Amino acid sequence: MINIGPLSFPDNSVWAAPMAGISDKACRIINKEFGCALVFTEMVNDKGLLYGQQRTLALLNLEGEKGPVAVQIFGREPEQLGQAALIAENNGAALIDINCGCPTPKIVKNGAGAALMLEPRRCREIFRTVVKAVKIPVTVKMRSGWSEENSDKCVEIAGAAEQEGVAAVIIHPRSREQFFAGKADWEKVKAVKQRVSIPVIGNGDIDSGETARFRLETSGCDGIMIGRAYLGNPFIFQEINGFLQNNEKIAPAPWTKRLETAAKHLKLACLFKGEEVAVKEMRKHISWYCKGMPGAAKKRVEINKAQTQAQMLECLHSAFV
Repeated sequence: MINIGPLSFPDNSVWAAPMAGISDKACRIINKEFGCALVFTEMVNDKGLLYGQQRTLALLNLEGEKGPVAVQIFGREPEQLGQAALIAENNGAALIDINCGCPTPKIVKNGAGAALMLEPRRCREIFRTVVKAVKIPVTVKMRSGWSEENSDKCVEIAGAAEQEGVAAVIIHPRSREQFFAGKADWEKVKAVKQRVSIPVIGNGDIDSGETARFRLETSGCDGIMIGRAYLGNPFIFQEINGFLQNNEKIAPAPWTKRLETAAKHLKLACLFKGEEVAVKEMRKHISWYCKGMPGAAKKRVEINKAQTQAQMLECLHSAFV
């Protein structure tokens, strides 16, 4: 078992990565239905929580979800992150994840996200402060480093995380400069696993059961996190679980199942966010669900014109008949 504080997950379990603008409530519910062991909120701005910004607080709406749900927070000031973690705990978070990996310019220009990989001492202080602030487990998601020159920083920072009481680390073994280009260097995951005794979760370029098993065996990591591969494809959790647990190769979901799941995802989004907002946000999701089908490019044009839930459902229906 993977033990993270009082939480236990099966060995080789599969988690869904936190993704801004993606891993909202509807997405989390869908991923859970297909066997995802742990879901995360979108990354939450610590200052937004401290200032009581309604848009930020809305990201902590975990009501009615099948737990556990992790809340990922970002920032750079230890005390503020500690206070934000406590707010998240009081709103039902099962664990707190500290973002040390986001590569986007608007995050790193303020010294947060992957920029923290340049400041190991600050990372240590953040870990210590957040762990002391809450009773629930704390994890850290990080990149391998800022650049290729310091792409082994994850080993040092993971060691500091363990020393300060962090319960597990998640490694996406690309540098910040890589963004999502090139290949993830899973030797870095292996190096971190050899450094620490806490659970290590590997993230990056996992898109099948075969790839997941290969990475687990060669890196020695305890579990897998899926990111881009679950976009429009929550079935991947079921597929990877089947392969890892039973050596069963599950066939790709048929288009009828994709229709059914995409429609449910849309309806959940409309329920939680209102039709106007949800339809706009779901355009990308529905396009991902349609990826690979005949006439997908034309169908995306229709989807992007949809203004109502009914119109989008009609696009889906016509896509699969």
